[in-house]
Amino acid sequence: MPSPVFYALDTFTVNLGDADRVLYIGITLRLKDEATRSRLSEYLPEVRSRLLLLFSRQDAAVLATEEGKKNLIAEIKTTLSTPLVAGQPKQDVTDVLYTAFILR
Repeated sequence: MPSPVFYALDTFTVNLGDADRVLYIGITLRLKDEATRSRLSEYLPEVRSRLLLLFSRQDAAVLATEEGKKNLIAEIKTTLSTPLVAGQPKQDVTDVLYTAFILR
């Protein structure tokens, strides 16, 4: 069985959709293979932009629940699975692991 491939992203600090709420979030992606990690690294500004937009649409009350955190994982996987540029394969993100998660 091949070793897992992980890709840690720098933490994000994002204003949430509801007023005066901030999310500080760190994630590590578990990926299918090294080729996926290489693509994500090459297009890191696109990856971070997509995630910032996703995080900024979230609601603090929902994210405070375990179900909300699990739903966000599914949304991250969907957001990143779309090809980063036309003609590229989809990114195969097999899991998203939280390394930091603070709501203020």
